[in-house]
Amino acid sequence: MSYRPVAASAQWARMLSRARRPTTSTTTIANQRLITGATTITSQRTRLALPASQHGQCQCRTIATTAFNRATLDTETPTETSWAAPPAEGKRGPQTLTEKILQDHAVGLPAGKTVRSGDYISVIPARCMTHDNTFPAMKKFYSMNVPELKDPSQMVFAIDHQVQDTSEANIRKYKLIEDFAKTHGVPFYGAGHGISHQVMIEELYVWPGKLCVGSDSHSTSYSALGAAGFSVVRTDAAGIWATGQTWFQVPPVAKVNLTGVLPPGVAGKDVIVALCGLFQSDVLNHAVEFAGSEETMASIPLDDRISISNMCTEWGALTGLFPVDKTLERWLRYKATEAAMFPDRTTKERITHEKVDELFANPMRADPDAQYAKQLYINLSTLSPYISGPNSVKISTPLNELAPKKIKVNKAYLVSCTNSRASDIAAAAKVFKDAAKQNGGKIPKIADGVKFYIAAASAREQEAAEDAGDWQALVEAGAIELPAACGPCIGLGTGLLEPGEVGISASNRNFKGRMGSRDALAYLSSPEVVAASALSGVISGTDSFQIPENYQGVEHGYGTGAPETMESQLGNVLEQLESLIERVESSVGGEESAQGGGTKILPGFPEKITGEIVFCDMDNLDTDNIYAGKYTYQDDITKETMAKVCMENYDPTFADIAKPNDIVVSGFNFGCGSSREQAATALLAKQIPLVVSGSFGAIFSRNSINNGLLGLEVPRLVERLRATFPDKIPTRRTGWTFTWDVARSVVQVQEGEGGEQWEEKVGEFPENLQDIIAKGGLEKWIMAQAAEA
Repeated sequence: MSYRPVAASAQWARMLSRARRPTTSTTTIANQRLITGATTITSQRTRLALPASQHGQCQCRTIATTAFNRATLDTETPTETSWAAPPAEGKRGPQTLTEKILQDHAVGLPAGKTVRSGDYISVIPARCMTHDNTFPAMKKFYSMNVPELKDPSQMVFAIDHQVQDTSEANIRKYKLIEDFAKTHGVPFYGAGHGISHQVMIEELYVWPGKLCVGSDSHSTSYSALGAAGFSVVRTDAAGIWATGQTWFQVPPVAKVNLTGVLPPGVAGKDVIVALCGLFQSDVLNHAVEFAGSEETMASIPLDDRISISNMCTEWGALTGLFPVDKTLERWLRYKATEAAMFPDRTTKERITHEKVDELFANPMRADPDAQYAKQLYINLSTLSPYISGPNSVKISTPLNELAPKKIKVNKAYLVSCTNSRASDIAAAAKVFKDAAKQNGGKIPKIADGVKFYIAAASAREQEAAEDAGDWQALVEAGAIELPAACGPCIGLGTGLLEPGEVGISASNRNFKGRMGSRDALAYLSSPEVVAASALSGVISGTDSFQIPENYQGVEHGYGTGAPETMESQLGNVLEQLESLIERVESSVGGEESAQGGGTKILPGFPEKITGEIVFCDMDNLDTDNIYAGKYTYQDDITKETMAKVCMENYDPTFADIAKPNDIVVSGFNFGCGSSREQAATALLAKQIPLVVSGSFGAIFSRNSINNGLLGLEVPRLVERLRATFPDKIPTRRTGWTFTWDVARSVVQVQEGEGGEQWEEKVGEFPENLQDIIAKGGLEKWIMAQAAEA
């Protein structure tokens, strides 16, 4: 049976979706503080910063390898921490793994409270990673008038995004970040050390059962290790630096049941690419928990798990949590042995066999009777190599259907935090080594007219690939080496797609214009398929996967994937009803709200917003479309320029069509993609006060609240606009008027002069979020709290 989505919309917009009555009690929410106030701020002011001299006494080491621009690492003083699941305080009700981890990191909960999906909580993350966006986060931190970091041991700085930019300005920026790290005692990984997410994982800053956040949308990668890997934004990061805390709304949780085993020639990348196409919107703004038998999970090595978790953000999920199981234990044992054997491994401060023993003496797991918003299943044994695209992760096609079209390739990429570890490089190199057997033992060259770019996920991964001879095999074939960092996958540096070109990449996003020209086509695939395509010159695979006779496609659907019985069907119905009832009860306000007494409006928050609708008719309108990657790390860009380039990648004419105080309306999953907060601030620079959509990507929702942009989910409006304007143009002035009466929790639509007029009830906007927006965003809210203290 299928499971109905429950509480599936974005964090703040969830409460404002088309409801027949208010869905959140301001009485309840008003009593919750997003970040602890005066007591926390006061205590943090008394903390002394770690002197630079003390930081300088830490051991240093240099990575020895042939890769260029390698980094020197200053290590931090080891800290004591608990490595096992903490004991529950009092009796809790049954919880998912996501709910358990968030409860263990929550502060200020009422006695006996069991954290559930839908709850707003304040949390203290175990780790908070920032990369090149450390610099703008520093500016925000300084503006908060907080003298020092609340807890430097939470932080990790890892430079990766603009490593290819060797301009004086960028080098100076990196030096300022490094100096800030030394002053405050924060672990710092400089340019060339590796991509931030790989650094977090290989250096064991991520630990099973911990809440590990990063100011980047692919922080979902950490979930591969059984940690709650959530993405935050740079304003959140600065807030965590100042207070040690941030806010969360506990998401609905979807359980993805994996059955069967991965066949030879099928990789983790194929799993997530297939899921993105087979279940396009089913996990939008859900936390995902993967489950399966020991045999099934053993067929998915940790590197493949990282690929899957990494791309869960493209799928629309907030995490992609794998269980704390024997496969993970084997990997941790290897890391513990490595740390003990090699004196240059700083991971010895974070992992030992004793700590692994402690972890698996009491591993954190979801309760057997935990309730999920929905369950999906996919039979891995029926999976084949899959291709994503062109220009959308929601288009996924089996390779055997695409290969006969012989799509010519101009550029191929084995790069990014998704698929450029040593195992991925080995898989790609095997394609050329196997071809060498038919070429007199000589590594063949890549096809004429094709450029093949390679970059390792980290210096260590490149070193391992070099030791195995795999890196050299790709270079001998004609691959172009790039530093162990981000690059073409985010539209920066060497090797971008030119107009009319076709690219195939082992990275994670193929949004239109992300990897170069808006007029190029981008596909995603596994490393093997990328290598085979570079070798042949057309999108193609290898002989390692053979299509079975009478192949019927991928077996997938809703539920557990187990054979249905009368008992299991009844159990599924009861689980769904219990989940629905509990989440409705937790989201619907109390008696005051039910009586429709109106929304209390805080000073500085608008009671009503009105404007003409500008319709941008596109689903999955991503942050690259809203604010192009080439502007993201231009820290000196003016507000006027931001307004001018807003939506440029989506529609170059948007700047001329949209006017101040217009209401932008778009389709479903608006703002999916990267964590760049300029997607919200550029709309504010354009003087757009409100964005309305069918649904929002969670990362955009968070950015909007943190920066003072309002958003509202009204699916009916999108449907009406599409019915009225069937001829699709990117940006349209509709002549319709939209009014949000915040005090009455009602939206009103006038469909042009003389047209139909209708209204719809929406949820109340909670007071704590009103307070953030009224003060101009989270940064100024924290400043106000500090001033009060």
